[in-house]
Amino acid sequence: MSNTNRSGRGKNRRNSAASQGQGNASASRQPSQSSRPSTRQQGKEVRPQGASLSAVRPKGRARESASIEGLPVSKNEETVIDIIGMNHDGEGVGRANGYTLFVQGALPGETVRVRVMKTKKQYGYAKLLEIVKASPDRVSAPCPIYDQCGGCQIQHMSYAGQLAWKRQLVVDNLQRIGKLNVMVEDAETLASNEQDDKEGAEQRVQDDATVGDANQTTGPATSEVQMIGSNRIRLRLEGVMSEEDAEQGIRVLPTMGMDEPWRYRNKAQVPIGAAEGGLVGGFYAKGSHRIIDMESCLIQHEHNDEVVAKVKEIGSHFGISAYNEETGRGLLRHVVVKKAFRTGEMMLVLVTNGRDIPYKDEWIGSIREAIPHVASICQNVNKKQTNVIFGDETRVLWGRDVIYDYIGDVQFAISARSFYQVNPVQTEVLYGKTVEYAGLSGKETVIDAYCGIGTISLFLAQHADQVYGVEIVPEAIEDARSNALLNEMKNVKFEVGASEDVIPRWKEQGIEADVIVVDPPRKGCDPRLLETILEMKPERVVYVSCNPSTLARDLRVLEDGGYRTVEVTPVDMFPHTVHVESVAMLVRDNYRY
Repeated sequence: MSNTNRSGRGKNRRNSAASQGQGNASASRQPSQSSRPSTRQQGKEVRPQGASLSAVRPKGRARESASIEGLPVSKNEETVIDIIGMNHDGEGVGRANGYTLFVQGALPGETVRVRVMKTKKQYGYAKLLEIVKASPDRVSAPCPIYDQCGGCQIQHMSYAGQLAWKRQLVVDNLQRIGKLNVMVEDAETLASNEQDDKEGAEQRVQDDATVGDANQTTGPATSEVQMIGSNRIRLRLEGVMSEEDAEQGIRVLPTMGMDEPWRYRNKAQVPIGAAEGGLVGGFYAKGSHRIIDMESCLIQHEHNDEVVAKVKEIGSHFGISAYNEETGRGLLRHVVVKKAFRTGEMMLVLVTNGRDIPYKDEWIGSIREAIPHVASICQNVNKKQTNVIFGDETRVLWGRDVIYDYIGDVQFAISARSFYQVNPVQTEVLYGKTVEYAGLSGKETVIDAYCGIGTISLFLAQHADQVYGVEIVPEAIEDARSNALLNEMKNVKFEVGASEDVIPRWKEQGIEADVIVVDPPRKGCDPRLLETILEMKPERVVYVSCNPSTLARDLRVLEDGGYRTVEVTPVDMFPHTVHVESVAMLVRDNYRY
């Protein structure tokens, strides 16, 4: 994702990495792992070489707040409060005599003692001093530098608690921002009903398959398997659910989580600094450019950690200098590692402040010897004094210019700068839900309005008659076309441009969409695109979102324009962070799904 990500997460854009100023995955670790990193070796804060303390202090750090008359609390005052919720940044929300305080590290249901650190007219911030009564969801964060690194925000919350909170975050946004009617179901009952529905639907498919074997026609059973998942929709199709039940409101399903919510990231972007003894690298401390040096990040694939460690070690041996943000001097800026989960291939990208690399051949030779599973070593040149990671020039130092991976049955070529979802396991879950909500029978025309490198488009093309993808980034469309050729998919067409400009032109050419899929960046859909959707009147709209607030805002627009939101499924793409993906299914008011 913040992550990524989509700390936000980069949305299917080839240049999304170039728009990210900082790497921001966190170190996280399973307690049972034998490779537990030593706390003596991690957690060192490293200032850029030659930088003063003031230079590395986070920009925009709050100054001493002036006292505000009439507040029930004052700065530096200690008080005990009950935590009644958690905001979208993962901060506990409590009240002291009606005054709202945000407390980092506090969980809903807890009673805590805090010190007020900053006050504003309507709310303030407090530091957690003591947990008087702990939440049953509180756990010990396994990462030894969790309190320093800014990549994960809720490692101190049980995974079941994280999933429940993310669902509630989506519900709250739909209700508060979208003013949408959400079905009232407690999460435990909802999860139980969903499991019952799933088991019942699976049994029906097995029964249908048995009949199909007897008649030597297994096609319908296979098609039904592909469309299972949203069992409320299936029940409506079968006439089991009444129209009245369907009108009760939007059903928000339980968050789809991971069986193993660690070591899920396939890409590391690590800033490099210098310290006594050589190169250091890790991630930035919260709200700063102080580099936290570390050897292991438990939301990263283990091989990513190994490659970064070897590059630092070998670079230090050859005297490679680290880039200095203040002076603009030094060579190595970032180490970017990409791991293909299905094929096992890896790509290493050295982001440098200039084209010339001292001891280049020796360095590459040592890397290849130490890391034999690396299939590609590239160099990206970025001479600009900027937080943007990538520059415009990329060249291959050794191996191929791409590595290959699969999402489901679809193969993708991943280049140094192309965007590829960082959690491949959950990406398959997310895209499967998208295909399901599209309700495809093989006869439909589908438009993918933010197609990026074609990931969702190619998934849809397996089940649709024709798919049209549009994306404003030319390089992404080049990748999308290459990926279509790679998979020999001839029923998908890609075009460069803004969706709100291209789609009306397609309509003038006689292209009518049965389904429109949108997967916008965090800011949500362009208002003109929403207008275009309302004008085209597809039977269904599937909205893939990385931001619950803009999702709610855009759903309100679509509902006011004649659509009805049937169901929303949150998907946990970034465990232990506050980020949540959602997939929403909308139908026209007069369309009986």
